[in-house]
Amino acid sequence: MKKFALTLALVAMLCGSAFAAEVVKAYTTMEEPLAKALFDAFEEETGIKVEWVRLSGGEAIARLEAERANPQASIWVGGVGTQHIEAKLRGLSTPYRSRVASSIPARYRDPENYWTGLYVGPIAFCMNTERAKELGLAMPKSWADLIKPEYAKKVRVAHPSTSGTAYNMITTVIRINGGDEDKAFAYFKELSKSVEQFTRSGSAPGKSCALGEIPIAIGYLHDQIKLQREGAKIEIVIPEDGTGFETASMSILKDGPDPLNAKKLYDWVLGQKAMDIIARWYVIPLSKLATPTDTGFSLDNMNLVNQDDQWDAANKERLLERWNAEISTAPEK
Repeated sequence: MKKFALTLALVAMLCGSAFAAEVVKAYTTMEEPLAKALFDAFEEETGIKVEWVRLSGGEAIARLEAERANPQASIWVGGVGTQHIEAKLRGLSTPYRSRVASSIPARYRDPENYWTGLYVGPIAFCMNTERAKELGLAMPKSWADLIKPEYAKKVRVAHPSTSGTAYNMITTVIRINGGDEDKAFAYFKELSKSVEQFTRSGSAPGKSCALGEIPIAIGYLHDQIKLQREGAKIEIVIPEDGTGFETASMSILKDGPDPLNAKKLYDWVLGQKAMDIIARWYVIPLSKLATPTDTGFSLDNMNLVNQDDQWDAANKERLLERWNAEISTAPEK
């Protein structure tokens, strides 16, 4: 009887260990409520717990580099596509041919299967209408508007060394200027006079604008629409002289501790249930499986720049060095 009881206890211990092993460690650049909704749904459906940490895109790359010899996460979900390309170029991610990736158009997938795009998010401006009325400000409708004297210290934007959103701004303005980097950086010197603060996260300026801490913010359209739908008194415009966009993506991380469950999560995020969750975030989903949410904005009505994420990733270090030398050396804490 004692031997039988011992056997049962051993089986219970083994089962408990197996259950405890059903976990995947992830980094995410999605906003916390969105990440929680997505990962909770995955856990509910599969029983696999996602232990996740939210980081800005720049912070994610820095942490992956620091953990290169001892990776702590197995998958990176969300974040600007250029940073996933950067992770690939640095040897921080690993290829994975997902069986569900064909639902995403080929132009938004790495040809060597290192990353897959999830959704598109254009750069937009938002303005707190109450603060604008107090200050007598009109809504800026172009990048050219933002450097007018009346907007001095009235704008908040992220710092490109920590935010993929802000780096996307750099490459966008370069393209608006026909690829002339000198003209673009001359513009940024003027824009810096309008910027009251450079933040670490790309979504932080919009939140500050929604609260009335700053009249104007630069960020991604979906973040601003979400704030507006939640009741923030903000007006949103797409810059008429041209806008870039993020291709929020996903990568399997090299030598991560939970590779099998990471691949399960990767496949699941590309499936219809997850894509329908993502579509509710006011983004423009890339999957043909998703049911888009009507936001009142359409890519067809935007003046999109001719974006080249491969070029953007390859030139990032050089452009950030120039930014730090000529514009701003560090984001606000």
